[in-house]
Amino acid sequence: MTVLGAAETFKRDWLDGFVTAYGRSVRKVPGAYGVLRREESARKVAVVIGGGCGHYPAFAGLVGPGLADGAVVGDVFTSPSAEQVYRTARAAESGAGVLFGYGNYQGDVLHFGLAARRLAAEGVESRTILVTDDIASGPADAPERRRGVAGDFLVFKIAGAAAERGDDLATVHAVAEKANARTRTFGAAFGGCTLPGASGPLFTVGESEMELGLGIHGEPGVRTVGRLSARDLADELVDGLLPELPEGDGRVVVLLNGLGRTKYEEMFATYTRVHERLAAAGLDPVHTEVGEFVTSLDMAGVSLSILVLDDELAELYAAPCDTPGYRSTGAVLAQVPLESTVDSLLTETAPGRGIVDRALTAALHDIEANEAELGRLDAVAADGDHGLGMTRGMRAAVAAARRDEDSLSTALLAAGTAFADAAGGASGALYGVLLAETGAGLRGLAGEEVTAEALANAVDGAVAAFVELGKAEPGEKTMLDAIEPFRLALREQAEAGADVPQAWQKAAQVAVSAAEATADLLPAKGRAARLARRSKGHPDPGATSFALLVTAVGQALGKDD
Repeated sequence: MTVLGAAETFKRDWLDGFVTAYGRSVRKVPGAYGVLRREESARKVAVVIGGGCGHYPAFAGLVGPGLADGAVVGDVFTSPSAEQVYRTARAAESGAGVLFGYGNYQGDVLHFGLAARRLAAEGVESRTILVTDDIASGPADAPERRRGVAGDFLVFKIAGAAAERGDDLATVHAVAEKANARTRTFGAAFGGCTLPGASGPLFTVGESEMELGLGIHGEPGVRTVGRLSARDLADELVDGLLPELPEGDGRVVVLLNGLGRTKYEEMFATYTRVHERLAAAGLDPVHTEVGEFVTSLDMAGVSLSILVLDDELAELYAAPCDTPGYRSTGAVLAQVPLESTVDSLLTETAPGRGIVDRALTAALHDIEANEAELGRLDAVAADGDHGLGMTRGMRAAVAAARRDEDSLSTALLAAGTAFADAAGGASGALYGVLLAETGAGLRGLAGEEVTAEALANAVDGAVAAFVELGKAEPGEKTMLDAIEPFRLALREQAEAGADVPQAWQKAAQVAVSAAEATADLLPAKGRAARLARRSKGHPDPGATSFALLVTAVGQALGKDD
């Protein structure tokens, strides 16, 4: 991805657009690349933050009542000059001194330091808070060597609240120092960022890899690992931070920060596990922030920051603020207890002894093992989510069946309802009706009472409901092209006198062959029909997943209790 805008004018162009869009809240500093609060405040400490651009909403987006009074920006990932810092600070200063806040980078240290010297020569007192929250950039016993990353936001929020309530410069500086000492951040990247005008990213990450311990200036991480799931990534981030956290009473602010390209939905998917792990460690996230706070242009990745609170910091963090990039009413909302997820239900619920649990669990394992291939087949002419949907559905089905094993019928009904709810989409509804209607056809029968004929009758009814709901016909390259041959083969085996395992296994073999044969068909229904020619030569994903499922069930049926 190439960032829009010419490299030589990027800073000017985006800052002009920002002030135009948010002119009700901010105004430009005359003759400088900086912004100020729209309304001039009464005499108070001026909190002036800044750094290179490419990090929005840091830094300009955090200017407003309750947070920063001014922000100065440099070129992309480059510190602003001492002159720009000086002009912005002079414009923000109202007689009570200036607190400078920025990340611990040499260019920023030099230029902000020069500006502070110039202010001092003119009789304006200033102090500085260097943010050093990034645990990957230096050892714990030398925090002065660490960089400032997403923890910038947390420290600036505390400093801004202290200045807003009228604290003097020494007090504002002290609480900012305390906040910095109690803030830790650890991050991961899935893809590098691209500078304005550049044709490619500053670094690349392999499709099966991710970088841990990244910075926010386009540099890669300190360690490359295999691509992690949202849950495993959450564990990695929390495991990195917990040993680093200072002692406290358990109250924390938790910030899951997107680096520019990561979707909010992905961050929320990661946060559930973060919250679980922190709660298990005895921490209470009294404030939770999930979103973009300190980005790195279009970098794909997230960082996790934790601020350990005390009474003073808790009061300051809860204070209201109003900026273009972040608003807070000051209200502290009660934490909502976490609902049990399907994964946790599977963990908490012991495997059942019944045939439904054994059969569905076997099917789940085979679906999980083939999730990527089912997704690949679906991506040929659709959106590639069939494997993921099947895995979600089967996990939910197994968990539901384990909770409701009173009978074959009730277990299958619960499994079908849960599958449809968890998987969603057309496949979710269709697989849900197959499971539920098969259960309905076995109502009143215990496991040992189910004959091949009774099972064939139940499957007949389930397939009839499937056809009525889905309106599919054989030959249209859908699941039905494996389901109908399976149904007919099961009926044939039952009439020939086969027992249940033998009948099901023979029918499953037919379903496998039928699913493979769908490679020669062209889809006539659903989204795949629009790209029908593209799917020629590839078996239908729904037919393939059905063949996998019934094969695994057949193997489970053939095992002794």
